[in-house]
Amino acid sequence: MDKLIKQWKKDEKAPFQGWDFSYIKGRHKFCEPPWDYIALAKERMKKTTSVLDIATGGGEIFATILSSFRPNKIVAIEGYKPNVAVASNNLKNLNVDVIFANETKKLPFKDGEFDLVLNRHGGLNVPEISRILKSGGVFFTQQVGGLNWFDLMEDFGTKPKWPWNTLKKVSKSLKDNGFEIERSEEYEDKTIFQDVGALVYVLKAVPWTVDDFSVEKYSAVLKRLNKKVEINGRLEYFSKNFLIHAVKK
Repeated sequence: MDKLIKQWKKDEKAPFQGWDFSYIKGRHKFCEPPWDYIALAKERMKKTTSVLDIATGGGEIFATILSSFRPNKIVAIEGYKPNVAVASNNLKNLNVDVIFANETKKLPFKDGEFDLVLNRHGGLNVPEISRILKSGGVFFTQQVGGLNWFDLMEDFGTKPKWPWNTLKKVSKSLKDNGFEIERSEEYEDKTIFQDVGALVYVLKAVPWTVDDFSVEKYSAVLKRLNKKVEINGRLEYFSKNFLIHAVKK
């Protein structure tokens, strides 16, 4: 067990940058919806002259979306300060203005400044998204459901922070703020961890899942989960994603 704890602490300290989980490649499987967010976002870029990417992370996904299309005005915001520099570097050759801003607060843009707003797994401030979109503008988002990993959180004695983040409730909020929903769907699957160390890495990379997580603090829980791995060969947790394409009236 001491050897395992030593490995878990190594996983805990492993560097994480942007939204890159390559360190645990082959040791985990996130929920993969049947739709292709990047391809769908590219499709929506075809007639776009101004685009905002909300919560761009390290800019990796946005850079891929921009590989085929280059609107006149391209902006990304990111609320986690260390990622701003990462995103700026990843997007530096694509004429993207990367801004440090909290996506759940008032957005630093004029009314009707964009005709496309993208948001993959970022926080939602629907009234602000409506404000900065032109009439006829598109909001396109893929969200992690509010009860995602609720069973994982139960293992650590905590609860989901955003249980209201559901397809039904977000769709209603969009409609209440002047949008028409043109496409919406959701998908349930399992997130799989092949070993406890992979879970440790993710919990450090996604700190809002278990507040103040550390191997030291949760060693008893991790040991208990390791017994599950020994019996079942892996850990499995509930995952849900949903997708919305909405047009501002």
